[in-house]
Amino acid sequence: MHRKLIRRLLWMFVFVIAISAAVIYFTFDIRALEYLTMFEPWCIAAAFGILGLGLVFDGLRLMTLAAVTDEKLTTRQVVNVVLSNYFLALVTPGASGGAVAQIMFMRKAGVPVAKATVVVFVRTIMSITFLILLVPFVLHSDHALVDWMPTSVITIVSVLFVSLPIAAVLLMRTRYPEFWIIGLTNNFSRDFRRNCFIWYKEFKQASFIMGKNPLKVMRAFIESGLSLLCIYATVPMFFLGMNIKFDWLQVMGRMVLLNLVLYFSPTPGGSGVAEAGFVVLFSELLPGGLVGIMAVLWRFTAEYLPFLLGAVVSIRAFGSNVLSMKNLRKGEDQQ
Repeated sequence: MHRKLIRRLLWMFVFVIAISAAVIYFTFDIRALEYLTMFEPWCIAAAFGILGLGLVFDGLRLMTLAAVTDEKLTTRQVVNVVLSNYFLALVTPGASGGAVAQIMFMRKAGVPVAKATVVVFVRTIMSITFLILLVPFVLHSDHALVDWMPTSVITIVSVLFVSLPIAAVLLMRTRYPEFWIIGLTNNFSRDFRRNCFIWYKEFKQASFIMGKNPLKVMRAFIESGLSLLCIYATVPMFFLGMNIKFDWLQVMGRMVLLNLVLYFSPTPGGSGVAEAGFVVLFSELLPGGLVGIMAVLWRFTAEYLPFLLGAVVSIRAFGSNVLSMKNLRKGEDQQ
């Protein structure tokens, strides 16, 4: 196997184990043993089941968006795209490889790079938009989380969060963003300015695609939301398995906030940030000593298991030098 891949995987393995061990060590309490003895194995099957349902909705979203661009993907191709995202997202800084992995597999399926880029970009934007739209509901329902914030401030923040996606789409129909990018990046390097304009071009093209077939886009948006909610629901499954009393809306709301932050995390796959965020948000909702264990269970179920499956499909498709395949995106002009 390629040495670079082996080193990266070993580094990832050590990093994950170290973080998991540290989280459990610094949060463990002897009282947690009582709850661990009540652990019911059926919750593991339930967590995997709801995770699988989330991945199915993720695949359906991909097929719907591909249809918007007049492309068609088989079930096997969709599985490869979805799982490869988990693999390269966890072995690249800032999860940057996840998007490239999807483009790689879509290109392998015969989808032009330009269309694949738009589909992947829209998938990401849909996920972030769905979470942003849920933030106002979380702020208004979880009083324990925002008891320090006045109601008027919560209302203003809620309006801003709802307005952001709408304003972004409307702005793409004007030339104002181009002038702003020129002004803001004027003192930066040429490569940085070029990347900013590439990002803007992709966002604008994605906005055009979304307006081309609104019914299919709305269907993909609903599938996107169902996918995220199912994946986040792995956490309540473990709560049920340990007979912990909890508020479903409160737990799911905090998972929404945590995962919204993870989209902007600089670490590979949000490692470290995810565990720390989970401890901060859920320490007051769980019995003493359990928050670290729950954080690790969540990460291994919702991230590391799909990562392993993604590693298998990615290495089988592109060989042991899969990490160097990130350069495939540079071949867009060859399509």
